[in-house]
Amino acid sequence: MADTMTRVRELREAVFQGAASAWGNPLRAGLGALAIAVAVATIVVVVTAIDGVGRYARTVGARAFGSDTFLVAQIASSGNISRRELAEKQQRNPAIRRSDLRFLERHADGDVILASTVQRVADVIAANRKFQNASVTGTTATLAELRDLGIGEGRFLRREEELRGAQVAVIGADLADELFPGQDPLAASIRVAGRKFEVIGVQARLGASGGTSLDRSVYIPITTFERVFGPPPSLSVFARPRTGDDTAPAEGIVRSALRARRQLQPGVADNFDVLLPEAARGFVENLARRISAAAGPISAMALLAAIVVVTNTMLVSVTQKTREIGVRRALGASRTQIMREVVAESILVSLAGGAAGTVLTALVLSTIASAVGLAIVVRGSTVAWALAAAALSGLLAGYYPARRATRIDVIAAVRAE
Repeated sequence: MADTMTRVRELREAVFQGAASAWGNPLRAGLGALAIAVAVATIVVVVTAIDGVGRYARTVGARAFGSDTFLVAQIASSGNISRRELAEKQQRNPAIRRSDLRFLERHADGDVILASTVQRVADVIAANRKFQNASVTGTTATLAELRDLGIGEGRFLRREEELRGAQVAVIGADLADELFPGQDPLAASIRVAGRKFEVIGVQARLGASGGTSLDRSVYIPITTFERVFGPPPSLSVFARPRTGDDTAPAEGIVRSALRARRQLQPGVADNFDVLLPEAARGFVENLARRISAAAGPISAMALLAAIVVVTNTMLVSVTQKTREIGVRRALGASRTQIMREVVAESILVSLAGGAAGTVLTALVLSTIASAVGLAIVVRGSTVAWALAAAALSGLLAGYYPARRATRIDVIAAVRAE
């Protein structure tokens, strides 16, 4: 017990002496703290970027594609395909029709939620205002069960509106802002392809996915879409399991049902495409992996540079305190005590820089997030890791100067001016 109390008292004294030394030389301590602050800021930015890209991939995937959702279409690809491959698919894969959807609903609807969609670009008019090149989507009411549509006001389409071909619409945030500035769009009228639609819902601002804005959308019942624009060349069918989050069984059910519908023999390749959620999120997740791969080297280089700066400042500190160290050694201070004080000063300077870098970075990221409307969050675990890295850097940076301080010749140090 006595030994423990003695060690605690010695550590407290070392911390006090280290703090006093750093406080007495603010320029030197500030230089070391600045280096650590820059390194820690780099770590916080990189880690927050990785976390943000991951959350962005999940959020955008849920909005643009749907969580645990896969797509069945005549032609579907997560990236660019060659002209030759496109031509082959156009020749091999028949269009997906409403009759195919009805067949799937009869044979797979008990296990799988299905929603068909078809899109085209059209101008949307409200009074004397026009929104050009809106993305008009004809769909079924079940789409809201598959995708996070972000309905901010009102509601989405209903099944009975789909069955009777009601002329109702859900519009995106860009259309609401441009067509109804300072007004409530709900229950207002818009015109699409000369037809009048009642606005029943408005989406919250969703941002973009793959460079395409998600706020330029107009959703109308698919039956209404066909009446306004005519039968589409082909439908896209989104699907997900009714229970659980494993898409493999649901994919197998839909694939088998559509193969049976088209009378494909075993061993014959599918004449339709299936796009899985992993492929749809592939670009953003690949970006996250690239950032993660670069995060380690970038953070390590930043910390190494900071350690070198702090080491140099501590060597200057030891040199400036040569006489003081000699006098204290002559009065009975041990090598261990001197070493503890130098290391404590290094760690305190590093922690101060780490805390300052973390706080300033969090404030800057928060400001940027508010300005651009992104959900950028500096997590508590990121702060903990950043401060731990700062403390470890201070320990490593202070070790060599501390060892050098313990090897000072006492007599020569006392005589030094």
